Amino acid sequence: MAKKAKTVFVCQECGYESPKWQGQCVCGAWNSMVEEKVLPASGSDTRRRGGLTVDSSGRTKNRPSKLTEVKSGSYTRMDTGIGELNRVLGGGMVKGSLTLISGEPGIGKSTIIIQAASHIARKYGKVLYVSGEESEDQIKMRADRVCREVPDNLFILSETNMENVAAIAEELNPTFVIIDSIQTMYMEALDSAPGSVSQVRACGNELMRVGKTYNIPIFIVAHVTKSGELAGPKIVEHLVDCVLHFTGERNQELRILRAFKNRFGTTSEIGAFEMAEEGLIEIENLSKSFLEGMEDGAEGSMAGAVYEGTRPLLLEVQALAAPTNVGFARRSAIGVDLSRLNMILAVLERKAGLSLINQDIYVNIVGGLRPEGTSVDLAVALAIYSTCKGIPCSGKTIAIGEIGLTGDLRSVQNSEKIVREAARMGFERILLPEKNAVKLKDADSSGIRVVGVKRLTDAIKAF
Repeated sequence: MAKKAKTVFVCQECGYESPKWQGQCVCGAWNSMVEEKVLPASGSDTRRRGGLTVDSSGRTKNRPSKLTEVKSGSYTRMDTGIGELNRVLGGGMVKGSLTLISGEPGIGKSTIIIQAASHIARKYGKVLYVSGEESEDQIKMRADRVCREVPDNLFILSETNMENVAAIAEELNPTFVIIDSIQTMYMEALDSAPGSVSQVRACGNELMRVGKTYNIPIFIVAHVTKSGELAGPKIVEHLVDCVLHFTGERNQELRILRAFKNRFGTTSEIGAFEMAEEGLIEIENLSKSFLEGMEDGAEGSMAGAVYEGTRPLLLEVQALAAPTNVGFARRSAIGVDLSRLNMILAVLERKAGLSLINQDIYVNIVGGLRPEGTSVDLAVALAIYSTCKGIPCSGKTIAIGEIGLTGDLRSVQNSEKIVREAARMGFERILLPEKNAVKLKDADSSGIRVVGVKRLTDAIKAF
């Protein structure tokens, strides 16, 4: 007797299922529900994994285990041959993991993947590159350009049928699999178009089954929208173990790789690359790259610092104030959160006596980096004060600190490492919160003078 399919409605944004159609999903999206037909799972469901047993009635069931009896071994990681990629992944690629990498077209996703695939094929064994968008000739041309020597263990497959991909992966038994891209893959059992909620979820589950069952790490390439968000349903982000995102301007060489999700490491690490003719080149001294064009004595240019993952990064904050011609004053920020900028401007007006009601303010973090955290607040405030008052900034001074609504400076984490990095880069003085300065009494021996300030007005007088 054939099993009867049931109808459900699935949100294309978050994957929420509802037995009836509704105009607004629980995630807040409107008109995002699509109809799907779902068949009940059979007893021989291949989507299941784990310790399955068969009871007296012949039905399969899972057996629970005591957590105290589960062995907690360290994960085996694979070297990708790219130090910055290993850093972002948390020390290398974990076997059996699913990694999603996204970014704008032409940003370098396929380039970094083919470079990593070439190294893994030479060091560990067979690698399967599945492409649903490019032909085998196109991939070969890229490999000849960015790889010193194409290994014999690198296999190329142009296929969009996920059942065929899974069968070939099980037969080939590779050490690494690449899917480019998930939006082009489809399951033959489903009638919906590739890239839909049901197809992406089904293909993601099939890749998870293959990766976890055969202990194969899998890289999945995904597209992004014009706003930079992941295209298609968000369900794929929940399926994978790690989400990587490539950012950067296509007319510039700098590329930043950041982890938004990582079950095997931190999400605060970033990797820096330079796009060249021979592929992506790692940037080891990222602070030097960000400060390369900074001028000494320029108005509205202040050096700041952030701590990303396991390393401090020095950067240049630029600000420009221009008289407002008509209407309300404009506030524009690149690399700085706009709401954070408005808060800093309000503190400058109220606590520092700076009149900005008739001034357009533009703030930019040079290099395209979008730093997380609030340690660049003081550098942003001093850059704005400098451009409004026409006071030149010293190229040998760096400022870090979080600004509170009362105008006081809050301490930042890992200040001692930032001070050492600033001294290494040739800075002579650093402005930072007084609480951090108290803990850095021995920092003067590194060749940099530490100036502790309690409030924003004190920092303005000192800079």
